[in-house]
Amino acid sequence: MRLGVRIGVDVGTVRVGIARSDRDGLLATPLETLSRDDQTLARVIELIRELDCMECCIGLPLSLSGTHTPSTENAVAFARELSTALSIPVRLIDERLTTVSAHAALRLSGKQASRSRSVVDQVAAVMLLQHALDTERARGDAPGISVDDYK
Repeated sequence: MRLGVRIGVDVGTVRVGIARSDRDGLLATPLETLSRDDQTLARVIELIRELDCMECCIGLPLSLSGTHTPSTENAVAFARELSTALSIPVRLIDERLTTVSAHAALRLSGKQASRSRSVVDQVAAVMLLQHALDTERARGDAPGISVDDYK
């Protein structure tokens, strides 16, 4: 397992959920939710630099059948902009069902997701980053696909 803080980003059209890992890459925790506007990219870059991240994991929203959706193109475009601005790897992580799972987790904890929309985005970011960390630990190599290799 590579050492270093990673950041997970769940890109949406209205909000962007952010999670971070510990230095050992064991646990993802929620960080914040951003409103999606013209300052979002700059804030994500600022967080990456503040945390001295070694990698950025962006959720890749595919349909259940694995095909692209408008959200896929939105997330890939965001990831490419980040990659251009940073000197760390930006990886795309399959995030199918993370938002559904986040809603379910909040329901199980007794919270109404409709009243906690910003929390849903953070939980989704935690789930995608934790999946990336667990995948790397199990396989021994970087999770997902580099945005530079994504077609």
